[in-house]
Amino acid sequence: MIKIVVTRNGSGEITGFSVNGHANTAPHGHDIVCAGVAALTQTAVLGIERYLSREISLNIAEGKLVMELSAAPDALTGAVLETMLLGLAEIAQISPNNVRISEHRR
Repeated sequence: MIKIVVTRNGSGEITGFSVNGHANTAPHGHDIVCAGVAALTQTAVLGIERYLSREISLNIAEGKLVMELSAAPDALTGAVLETMLLGLAEIAQISPNNVRISEHRR
């Protein structure tokens, strides 16, 4: 199962997220659920870091991705992260036994 935790601040803005696990719906390299989650989360990281030039804390390992904004979120980082979450929620709705999303407030 892929477990996604979205972290929000007191104002409800996304400040980071973590992704752990594998969907195990197909052999390694052929799992479209894992590929979809990876594409959305990695594109969000690239958009924030390279396109918006925001500083982030990033930890990537096999089956794990953790991203935290280094500064307070703004409208642009919010747009990227909320859009990522919309896509992830669609995947979780289609594959509820393989993807679980939870939110945490700080």
